[in-house]
Amino acid sequence: MHTKRIIPCLDVKLGRVVKGVKFVNIIDAGDPVEIASFYNKEMADELVFLDITASSDSRMIMADVVAKTADQVFIPLTVGGGIRTIEDFRMILKAGADKVAINSSALNNPDFIDEAAIRFGSSTVVVAIDAKRRPDGGYDAYLNGGRINTKKDALEWAAEAARRGAGEILVTCMDTDGMKEGYDIELTSKIAESVNIPVIASGGAGTIDHFYDALTIGKADAALAASLFHFNELRIKDLKASLRDKGIAVRL
Repeated sequence: MHTKRIIPCLDVKLGRVVKGVKFVNIIDAGDPVEIASFYNKEMADELVFLDITASSDSRMIMADVVAKTADQVFIPLTVGGGIRTIEDFRMILKAGADKVAINSSALNNPDFIDEAAIRFGSSTVVVAIDAKRRPDGGYDAYLNGGRINTKKDALEWAAEAARRGAGEILVTCMDTDGMKEGYDIELTSKIAESVNIPVIASGGAGTIDHFYDALTIGKADAALAASLFHFNELRIKDLKASLRDKGIAVRL
């Protein structure tokens, strides 16, 4: 049986882990190096580190913080934020990342996906999609940390990213982010059905059942959460034990 993954996410702003609701109302959640070390011991399967203002501020990700974080973890580390060039991509891998997440740069230049996959292998390329529901029920993809609507259909964009060589899709629903009312199961399942690569569900986890729904009905290969773990509202080991009892294959 295919093992499902549980992934904590460090949203980092100016060197600090933060968390918001629907991409706004940001509050401080701690030091990324300390939090990464904690999750390394907490049975997390992977860790995602996102510099959430690097793209909107038109600056490069803080490589020194990435390197210090990578030194504390012995599980796969995905890093994203402000990565615009192949040299940026290479630098983040050298800093200790196992995978690199690209969002705005991929939307602005889809060929970036192809080039990164050819240079470093599809397994290192994660295309992150920040999606928001349209009045007609579809979803648009946003860039610059959810600030700009590209008017590009999120499902079509996910399929294109997979064709171009992405190894994973990390999909965050902006409407449910931080609300703790559950993932957007419709969005996650539709994207999972449109690609033949792993999909990570993000945005909205509040209970164990939300993870279960994302990994079953939502057809996600992994589920990501932030504040729920950061503020000790749910321990990863307890979540995994419960998912195992519900018939989900997890690493213990």
